[in-house]
Amino acid sequence: MNYVKKCFYLFLPILSGSLIGLLTSSFIDYGVLKKPPLAPPSYLFPIIWSIIFILLGVSYFLYREKDNNEQINKVYYGGLIVNLLWSIFFFVFKWRLFTCLWTIILLLLVIYLLKLFYDNNHKWSFYLNIPYLVWLIFATYLTIGIYFLN
Repeated sequence: MNYVKKCFYLFLPILSGSLIGLLTSSFIDYGVLKKPPLAPPSYLFPIIWSIIFILLGVSYFLYREKDNNEQINKVYYGGLIVNLLWSIFFFVFKWRLFTCLWTIILLLLVIYLLKLFYDNNHKWSFYLNIPYLVWLIFATYLTIGIYFLN
């Protein structure tokens, strides 16, 4: 695998997440929303998402070092696109109910990606995505909570 491809696999999630963060930053209204119990302060989100996107890039890089399964590729990139669109739908368009459903779709895609990694013997890629799954479960709770409280 050449150097450019390696960099692409490693850094696509963090770079695309950063770009979406920059594009949506002026629309973020998290501070004024009513939030459910356990909602973290806003300064934690960029930290958490940066860690998750780094883990996502590393997991995909490790997988691509050994394999090029078309189904895994589709689910990975599809999930990344769904993830990136979430911020636009939630913060820019304020589609709170829609993002509840969108979050569940993302959660199901990540569960399916984990299954594909596990079933295709990409254990490190599987394990590196566990924090993503845990965070998405919590993010689903937050999204639904915010919808009902606002």
